[in-house]
Formats: sequence, structure tokens, C-alpha cells
Amino acid sequence: MAFAFLLYIVLLGTFVFAMWQIWEKAGYNGAWSLLMFIPIVNLASFFYLAFSDWPVHRMLGGPDDFD
Repeated sequence: MAFAFLLYIVLLGTFVFAMWQIWEKAGYNGAWSLLMFIPIVNLASFFYLAFSDWPVHRMLGGPDDFD
């Protein structure tokens, strides 16, 4: 029982760390990854991340700017 709980905590921490990195690389605050703990909001934040214009693309000129 204790091993399963420890494994759950490690996997959860790994997931949050990975999401934190993704949010930061997109140009947002990594704390947005904490929204993954809230049901329904986690789906909304995932779709926001997937379909929004990332600040890092605006700063670097973005891959969609072929002018």
C-alpha cells in the first residue's frame, strides 16, 4: 500500500514537472501546470495551451510569420 502511494506521488510529481516545463517553453508562467489538478479546468487549460498564440512565438517572430 505504501509503495503504491509513493509511486503515485512520484508519477504525479513527474507529470507536473513536465507540464511546468511545457508551459514555460511556450512563454507562460509554469504555475499554469497546477491547473491540471482541477477537473474540467484541466481540459480547458490543455486546449488553451494547444490552440493559443504562444508568447514565445510573438517574441521570436513565430513559425507562422513568413513575411
